[in-house]
Amino acid sequence: MSEIDIKTLIRDIPDFPKPGILFKDITPLLQNAVGLKVALDALAQPFADKGITAVAGMESRGFIFGVPVAERLGVGFVPVRKPGKLPAETVSEEFTLEYGTDTLEIHKDALAPGDKVLVIDDLLATGGTARATINLIRKLGAEVVGIGFVIELSFLNGKDSLQDVPVHSLISY
Repeated sequence: MSEIDIKTLIRDIPDFPKPGILFKDITPLLQNAVGLKVALDALAQPFADKGITAVAGMESRGFIFGVPVAERLGVGFVPVRKPGKLPAETVSEEFTLEYGTDTLEIHKDALAPGDKVLVIDDLLATGGTARATINLIRKLGAEVVGIGFVIELSFLNGKDSLQDVPVHSLISY
């Protein structure tokens, strides 16, 4: 993947946030200037000629990767946040987690019909957060052109809930 293999910059943390979980820690990647540049370029490149008009990212690590990808594509960034965090009128989407539900929101005026949106996040696990974000974008009449992740936990089959959108993952476990 260019000058550096970004997979070498992902650290395993056993038993975090609870026993039995092997957490994939991206902080070494974020701390490595070359690795971070390689990852950001690799997230943006497949979508460079797709007519993207906005990049959306989910709170909070989607912000870390989404803003620089938006800059590389020459477009603005749209934050997707937890309830009560956005100051203007919002549209919300509730989704199911492994244990319970959660909700995401987007500003009602963040996107318009005809917008072509790339969704960026750090990790694809079960796909619930990504699916909710896609649904929010579509509620505003915009098109989701693709979704990019730094890491995909393929054994959790998150891609199954995203079959209607091209998925680009840099690393798969």
